[in-house]
Amino acid sequence: MLVLAFDTATPAVTAALHDGERVLAESTTIDARRHGELLVPQVEAVVRDAGASLREVTAVVAGAGPGPYTGLRVGLMTAQALATTLGVPAYSVCTLDALAYAAATANPDLGTPFVAATDARRKEVFWARYSDARTRDEGPFVAKPQDLPADLPLVGAGARMYAEVVGEARIVPGAPEYPYAGALAALAAERLAAGAGLEPPRPIYLRRPDAREPGAPKKVTA
Repeated sequence: MLVLAFDTATPAVTAALHDGERVLAESTTIDARRHGELLVPQVEAVVRDAGASLREVTAVVAGAGPGPYTGLRVGLMTAQALATTLGVPAYSVCTLDALAYAAATANPDLGTPFVAATDARRKEVFWARYSDARTRDEGPFVAKPQDLPADLPLVGAGARMYAEVVGEARIVPGAPEYPYAGALAALAAERLAAGAGLEPPRPIYLRRPDAREPGAPKKVTA
């Protein structure tokens, strides 16, 4: 097994290679405006750093979001294109699942249940509730930060950026803010090894895209 995973649903443009037992290489750049420019070089970097070849990859996994329309599409379309070129299956995993997995495995004392949240812009967050590192109980949803479930521990940049609203004490110290690809790859590899079905590379959209087809021109009367 050699899983190539990447995510572009948040400001973190992140890629990793996993051999079924460990992360061989990982690369991340935080830049919300350069997903399309940065992703392929990140993929090339992790393959090179792992001493591997793209032809050895057995599965491609992309973060499915939720996330902003443009950034999210970069990762999913790249996954489909790479998988087709290499002749291997393409899958997707909810971006919040990767964030929760990373947070819970890195923080054994993390109280459960807990909430993972990413920035949804427009003063809102994308969030989901988890009972442990691998189990999503509800979500994903989009909501105002003040509407997040009360009294649960919070992880992710969506919580951190609204600390004054949700309460600093609820934010888990040391938890990752972004869903890094190493966690995404590890979670996907775990599920594949267990024979669990993974979703095809489909985006999780919780909003309509901002760009819309223009309507019919208005009639001008004299």
